[in-house]
Amino acid sequence: MKKNILVAFVFLLLVSCSKTKEPIVSFYYWKTIFKLSHTEKEVLKDNNVTKLYIRYFDIGLHPKTEEPIPISPIHFQENMKDFEIVPVIFIKNKVMLQANLDIKDLAQKTIRLVEEINTKNKIVSTEIQIDCDWTLASKGNYLKFIEQFKKLSHKKLSATIRLHQVKYFKKTKIPNVDSGVLMYYNMGSIAPDSLNSIYSQKIAYNYLKSLKKYPLHLDVALPIYSWGIHIRNQKVIALRSKLNVEELKKDKNFKQISSVFFKAGQSNYKNGVFYEENDLLKIEAISSEDLKEMAQDLDENLAQTPNEIIFYDLDEFNIKYHEKNIFKQVVSYF
Repeated sequence: MKKNILVAFVFLLLVSCSKTKEPIVSFYYWKTIFKLSHTEKEVLKDNNVTKLYIRYFDIGLHPKTEEPIPISPIHFQENMKDFEIVPVIFIKNKVMLQANLDIKDLAQKTIRLVEEINTKNKIVSTEIQIDCDWTLASKGNYLKFIEQFKKLSHKKLSATIRLHQVKYFKKTKIPNVDSGVLMYYNMGSIAPDSLNSIYSQKIAYNYLKSLKKYPLHLDVALPIYSWGIHIRNQKVIALRSKLNVEELKKDKNFKQISSVFFKAGQSNYKNGVFYEENDLLKIEAISSEDLKEMAQDLDENLAQTPNEIIFYDLDEFNIKYHEKNIFKQVVSYF
């Protein structure tokens, strides 16, 4: 009897210990110039952030030759000695769709440019992350690229994973990486309707149950950004980033006609953008309550507790719309 009680006690102790280790807070940094504002530095300090995922460059296709080329490499204007830096390379899916893609050459050139940026800025990185929304048509090239990249880089390799790649992983396959980051946003279509394309719990429910079956360890990326969708004659024209909703409410050229829609009462320019009379701006944003809801749903459905919650993205504009301790609140759900 005493032996059974001891076993039960040890089991409960192990279970409780496994739940005490919360994920760490990390951030993506997605600008072309790395320079932190006072507010951004405060957020990093308040949340004990030691790790940043920094977009180093995109890879797209040359408009004439259709050869893969780096786009807008990062420029550092600050010393990075206080942080562990993970270079993130965003590869456009159309690159991986190229039938004659020289995969080894692309991997070599990508690694070389990462090393050049690191050397120039005295950065030592032990991990690199590849961000690509690969599809069934591009998975062959993508999976081969990951294999080559891992072989040549000799570093820990992580990859971004979308919800559809989790649910249909037997078809889309799993890249040979050390870990994945579940991108828990951009769930719907950018459209002139009233739905939020950044996050929808209803859409997420179609994928959540698949998470327990996914065999790769997943950390989680959550959104803290917002944007405006510029609509004319029921057609989406463009995304408008960093729209201050409070300013928009005070702007006499616009009238708020619903919780998410603003209508241009007359033709005008705002932030260098021309709006015709009757154009609409649909505001899509993520609230603190949305973030808590996401965390709770994920905690109930992930196969393992994530090591990190990575917020997208570190920007003073995004931060000011959330309460100060929101990041700690979110990780406490896991």
